[in-house]
Amino acid sequence: MELKLRSLREDPAFWRRAGVKLPEYDIEAAARRTRQAPLWLHFGAGNIFRGFVAALQQRLLDGGEADRGIIAAETFDVDIVDKIYDPYDNLTLNVTLNPDGTTRREVIASVAQALRADRDLARLRQIARCPSLQLISFTVTEKGYALCKPDGTLLPGVREELQEGPDGPRTAMGTVAALLLERFRAGAYPLALVSLDNCSRNGEKLRSSVLAVARGWLEKGFVQRDFLDYISDGARVAFPWSMIDKITPRPHESVERSLTEDGIEAMAPLVTDRGTYIAPFVNAERPEYLVIEDSFPNGRPPLERAGVYMTDRDTVNRTERMKVTTCLNPLHTAMSVYGCLLGYTLIREETRDRDIAALIRRLGYTEGLPVVTHPGIIDPRAFLDEVVEERLPNPFMPDAPQRIATDTSQKVGIRFGETIKSYLSQGRDLKALTAIPLALAGWLRYLLAVDDKLAPMPVSDDPLREELQAMLSGIVPGRPETYTGQLRPILSNAAVFGLDLTDTPLADRIEAYFTAELAGPGAVRRTLHETLFKEGEGLCPCK
Repeated sequence: MELKLRSLREDPAFWRRAGVKLPEYDIEAAARRTRQAPLWLHFGAGNIFRGFVAALQQRLLDGGEADRGIIAAETFDVDIVDKIYDPYDNLTLNVTLNPDGTTRREVIASVAQALRADRDLARLRQIARCPSLQLISFTVTEKGYALCKPDGTLLPGVREELQEGPDGPRTAMGTVAALLLERFRAGAYPLALVSLDNCSRNGEKLRSSVLAVARGWLEKGFVQRDFLDYISDGARVAFPWSMIDKITPRPHESVERSLTEDGIEAMAPLVTDRGTYIAPFVNAERPEYLVIEDSFPNGRPPLERAGVYMTDRDTVNRTERMKVTTCLNPLHTAMSVYGCLLGYTLIREETRDRDIAALIRRLGYTEGLPVVTHPGIIDPRAFLDEVVEERLPNPFMPDAPQRIATDTSQKVGIRFGETIKSYLSQGRDLKALTAIPLALAGWLRYLLAVDDKLAPMPVSDDPLREELQAMLSGIVPGRPETYTGQLRPILSNAAVFGLDLTDTPLADRIEAYFTAELAGPGAVRRTLHETLFKEGEGLCPCK
């Protein structure tokens, strides 16, 4: 049996025998209503959308709290629409990977239509003109909001759409600005634009990018000032902030195999022309958190009834800061670089490594929690317990340190720099920090592209990778004498770390750990173990 509307309709008993929960509403009727009077348009049709965001609306549809679904659009990897949405009638098979090793299967049918921005721009403009539209949401990754290269020059697509105006947008931000112009001309209807990407102050990033495109068009005479006023007016166009947390790794062969064994056909993953590894199913962990600033000028779905925290901006910011600077993201980054160095290919396997487990426990409990930002709606210690005890060790989570290590230079300032700044602002002794300088030393050692056995090792994509590796040139793993201070210019870069680390005692510690990790085969492991277990360090104080 294949994942099709027809098979759901004609043989629901098969799906139930296969342990698959089916939608509890009239899928086709809801899709018709959605297309006629859309409420929700989403950009970024990948796994986090299919496995989390679309599932939220499905809960509302199942419970009679909503009568319409979501229209999904893709601006970057349009192959997803042609190869994953269209052949499967916009359905997704959602597989939840529980910490106890069991799984839960559900067909997600809340996507009423899937569009390619390059082909379906006329339909997108039509949607934008609908007074019924309440929100446009985004999971386009942090890169999707960028207008410039790291050197500050405009990206080619952005440069072209600023020169040519709103008739032929090429990027996600240009497309959104063009749709807002369409909505403005149709009646200046209110709307919320909601970034659901995992980055700090995501609503601010989205607003800044859209306004930058609009200003560029204003300067070229493509739009009038009143259009810019419309976008700038939060009572008419809002850009709520959000915090999202759910791990949705690439589809795993074990999940595909289990589906095939139960008679569900055509589940094989594929790789798009853009390099996206995707499948008709999404495998994801069970824990999920979504906190959204409740600022929706044209109304919104009752998302709180689907488990979303609807709150104020300050609470969103504090929740995001709790997760990103203390309770999850720093642990992930530390595990990723050391996991690569020590030869791991799965995050879950690292949790059984005594040294890595000690590193993340010290990082979270000992060094992070004393300065954690408490959001009020979620208890930081309970959140951290869930991460350490359930989420990271989940035996069914096929997440890889190589994936997590991507773009680390863009992350260390938030994930570690903010905690260092909190220690400084509160007058705490930086000498109490061991796991943070170890994590930073491990990242810099990882950039040498040689593992702990002194074998060549690939380094994940990073916009600063070539620049940083050039600065580290001359350093040879296995020969610590080749280190002659090459780290100092990197450690002094406040744009990377959030502060000049050479103004703190941490720079010396990072250099010492880094040099120790150059000592020869096994030096990374030895440095981790001897540092963390010296005088009882590495033993979680709460256990």
